[in-house]
Amino acid sequence: MEKKPLVYFLCTGNSCRSQMADGFLKALGGEKYEVKSAGLEAHGLNPRAVQVMKEAGVDISRNTSDVIDPELLNRADYVITLCGHADEHCPMIANKNVTKWHWGFDDPAKATGTEDEIMEQFRTVRDSIQNRIKQFVKEGK
Repeated sequence: MEKKPLVYFLCTGNSCRSQMADGFLKALGGEKYEVKSAGLEAHGLNPRAVQVMKEAGVDISRNTSDVIDPELLNRADYVITLCGHADEHCPMIANKNVTKWHWGFDDPAKATGTEDEIMEQFRTVRDSIQNRIKQFVKEGK
């Protein structure tokens, strides 16, 4: 059986953006890729992220918020950071064959306003991540 390329999504807290990217890639390209996500810290799975992903037909409710695993990091084929903080503070990657990208998205967990306005921010970020994942699955970049 051929080994699937490992895509490792990284964020600061592994609660929103990396979880959404993880969910979408598993849903849209899980047959082509092994998908993992983690954070510099584990902030817990954001309930609003779970809700907006459910609206998009992707269940991430069983995902866990994890801290970066050095073993996974060093065997990843793709390391994709989703926030500037994670991009700047990503641990050293020993694997010289890794493809590292930064896909920057605003942090919906920092949104303010009414509940409707906050949820709209989550949906906007979700849709942006979904479009980027679709492009990645289609083009491999």
